[in-house]
Amino acid sequence: MKLSTEKTVSETAVALEVAVQANHFGVMQVHHLKETIAKKGVEFARECLVFEVCQPQQTKKVLDQNLNFSTAPPCRISIYEERGKTILAALKPTTLLRMFNVPNLEDVAQEAEDTIVKIIKEAASG
Repeated sequence: MKLSTEKTVSETAVALEVAVQANHFGVMQVHHLKETIAKKGVEFARECLVFEVCQPQQTKKVLDQNLNFSTAPPCRISIYEERGKTILAALKPTTLLRMFNVPNLEDVAQEAEDTIVKIIKEAASG
């Protein structure tokens, strides 16, 4: 999923943190790809922030059913600039879950996805 906003990357990052907390998720970590890549001696000119977000109760439900799914969480929301617009993007939890063939967890994945979509929309507009 992908959504654009007129806000700057920095403004969007602040709004995303607020939206994540307001929707009972938590920010686990933020990766500043431009800085991280530069530390490895490679110049990367574009700004890109990757937020790792999680709702622990939902994650536990999934991991209790299939620990192999531990390679997927936390959910990631990326913020970057493209053609003068700031973009928020995320992989859909329902799509990720299908890779693990655990149909009994579709409701949990859909609930997480609905919340991620809500968070992204709030960050883009709020």
